[in-house]
Amino acid sequence: MNSGPIITGVEFVTYEFTMDNLGKDYNTFNMVHEPGGKLTQAGGVLRIHTDQGVTGEYPVLKGPTGEQVAMCAGYLIGKDATGREKIYSDLKRGLRHFDMTGVGVIDICLWDIAGKLYNEPLYRLLGGTRRPLPCYASTLHGDESGGLSSPSQFADFAVQCRDMGYPAFKIHGWGLAAQDIQREIDNVLAVREAVGDRMALMIDPACEIENFGQALAVGRACDEANFFWYEDPFKDGGVSTYAHRKLRQMLKTPILQTEHVRLLEQHVNFLLADATDYVRAGAHEDGGITGVMKIAHASEGFGLDVELHGPGPVHRHVMSSIRNTNFYELGLVHPNVKSTRHPLYADYNDDLDGIDSDGNVFAPEGPGIGVPLDWDWIKSHQTGSVMLAE
Repeated sequence: MNSGPIITGVEFVTYEFTMDNLGKDYNTFNMVHEPGGKLTQAGGVLRIHTDQGVTGEYPVLKGPTGEQVAMCAGYLIGKDATGREKIYSDLKRGLRHFDMTGVGVIDICLWDIAGKLYNEPLYRLLGGTRRPLPCYASTLHGDESGGLSSPSQFADFAVQCRDMGYPAFKIHGWGLAAQDIQREIDNVLAVREAVGDRMALMIDPACEIENFGQALAVGRACDEANFFWYEDPFKDGGVSTYAHRKLRQMLKTPILQTEHVRLLEQHVNFLLADATDYVRAGAHEDGGITGVMKIAHASEGFGLDVELHGPGPVHRHVMSSIRNTNFYELGLVHPNVKSTRHPLYADYNDDLDGIDSDGNVFAPEGPGIGVPLDWDWIKSHQTGSVMLAE
């Protein structure tokens, strides 16, 4: 029996990079605009090598995902790199005590190998077509240093994005939302008044709102302003099916949940609980391309749309391959920050000016993920390299 390329090595290349005019807010989790600030972040590139000379590559942020990859590296050696379904299932079981994000980046590398092996972009392997993907400008969190420090500044930025061609705009409010919930409400209303009726608007408090009553108050402002969705409002961490079902019952604005549950089964449980209107999924968090396509198809069976979390060439391929989706998340963006992204890819743009005049982006056309990594940049910022297994 013929087999595909056999995995011979799992390598992790690490790097460090400093970004200008960025910092962290009060709790050190949210990235915000900080004039003159220097924010240093670490990351890496996962490389899965095969006996046919085809290598799958994908960036990984420093943290538990990389640690999970290291745990799985020995298992991968000797496996057929095209056997993604069995590898997905085995890794999901093996990492069941963890958040299972390691499954996603490994799976994406295997899809990259397949695309390179067959000399096709991923969207073709997924049965998709290259089409315009309408974007929403997804903002940095509100700051206290100028740029996005008030409802009027958010409104001005929304108008700027509208005039650039963006059909939609998403607010990430202030980290201390619960201490001034009226500012969040005023922000919702000010942005709608500024952009008019034709731009789709969303808000994502990122689970910062303190309690159900405050979440309901912001949601009622979203109702008044005719928002397209209301995402992850309060401090349950985005996982309570009961609370979000109750919120849905009291609002007309659609709810978007499931960014913080993992993989197919937990998403389906959320849907069966009638706890969301739109379904959030991401290849990075939800089992890679294999996992996110399962979620997209399951959601389609419920008649619901999937909205992919965060930008990147992989999500452009996935979005080009499913019917039940609306917008590509382009961000995080800010009027005074050129980029919030590590420049890992050559000739690729997910910054504010990355759209065409109609507010669209497109999937890459090269084989696999379709955009070459900028190895000159990576090597100039490299901090190490380790072969996890071979």
